[in-house]
Amino acid sequence: MTAQRRVAVVGGGWAGLAAAVRAVTEGHHATVFEASRHWGGRARTVHLTLPVDGPSPHRTGDTLTLDNGQHILIGAYTDTLRCMQLVGVNPAQAFVRTPLRLTYPDGSGLALPNWPAPFDVLAGLLGAKGWHWRDKWALLHTALRWQANGFRCAPTATVAELCATLPQRLRQQFMEPLCISALNTPPHRASGQVFLRVLQDALFGAPKGSNLLLPKVPMGALWPEPAAHWLAQRPHSAELRLGCRVTSLTPVCQPSPAWRVNGEVFDRVVWANVEPNWHLSLAQKAKAAINIENQAPSQPLTFEPIATVYAWAVPAPSRAALVSTPAVGGHTLPHPMLALRDSPQHPAQFVFDKGQLGGPAGLLAFVISTSQGDARSLAQAVQAQAQAQLGLVVQPIRTLVDKRATFACTPNLQRPAMAAAPGLVLAGDHVQGPYPATLEGAIRSGWAAGGMA
Repeated sequence: MTAQRRVAVVGGGWAGLAAAVRAVTEGHHATVFEASRHWGGRARTVHLTLPVDGPSPHRTGDTLTLDNGQHILIGAYTDTLRCMQLVGVNPAQAFVRTPLRLTYPDGSGLALPNWPAPFDVLAGLLGAKGWHWRDKWALLHTALRWQANGFRCAPTATVAELCATLPQRLRQQFMEPLCISALNTPPHRASGQVFLRVLQDALFGAPKGSNLLLPKVPMGALWPEPAAHWLAQRPHSAELRLGCRVTSLTPVCQPSPAWRVNGEVFDRVVWANVEPNWHLSLAQKAKAAINIENQAPSQPLTFEPIATVYAWAVPAPSRAALVSTPAVGGHTLPHPMLALRDSPQHPAQFVFDKGQLGGPAGLLAFVISTSQGDARSLAQAVQAQAQAQLGLVVQPIRTLVDKRATFACTPNLQRPAMAAAPGLVLAGDHVQGPYPATLEGAIRSGWAAGGMA
């Protein structure tokens, strides 16, 4: 039987908590250090205080429990779903699960039926509205070619290069929003290989892997808070330290490799902190301290922002809208999620109807990947976009901009290795792996790091 180790987990985001849960399940003691006062890192619950009276049942000063940004999952996130169930979350209750739908307010676009793969993709493609038969044939031919090549391409290829032969309509209305939603990196800079891996796992991996999983509970209730509660119920195996920043990390080489965290000795350390590029200086110092050389260096990461504009849809029964107004059953939009046509003047790529996802009727979340500009200008642009594309008057209540929401998933990116030094493991969606900056990537990395502790 393996002797119990004392494991320090630095960072209480999705990866860090996955590492701690894994370490505890394997009989070790995990201490989780989180500098902030909340669990979840970049996918967490926030409480918004309404600034002004608006077209809602809420009043000035009322608080809405939302997220720091609108997130979605897909059915291929098998490790994430498994970990949620481990700590007591029921995915059937936590998500609205639907077949993949990438449709616009006018009804055009791709919507898959609830059929087994690959028949769902074929039927959805043949039935796509607003596409010419030449568009459908071109996409089918390209997808079959990708499959024949084992979903592999040159490591330097971009998504734009992969899709260069597709008709312009498909590139603009399907591949570009798909790339933005999956990699949060513009197609001309996004890794073609990572994009193909996501498509492979979603369309041909787990059953119903392409299904959209739209949270109907706050992000904190999906994983961070249940995981922290699960750990707290095991006081002899776990210790949780919120509001505790790690300021020092030094190796202890005798009698065996160990680490001193804030002056406290641990047998193993899982570094799941998301501070930009800290992994480089950390690994460099650690290797120098214990004489590790000749490991392939990773590249500095650059980051892509995501903005989420939360807004109320203003009821106007006399106004003709392209979509229904928030008067019946909490539905403002015909579906919980719609794609939008983005441009410099209309920046949002997607809009979510929170009334269909467990939130108050009339509340919408507009998502702007790779966002540019300040919160005020983004909110004003979304107002104009909602009027032009949805036929809705909206009143923004808060714009949240995460400037380091994801790393830029560029071709041939050399991401940091998980094993930084003996007894020191890195975890996070930025660590070496097949996926872009996703919740699944974070969970998989954390679970693997916890197993190395």
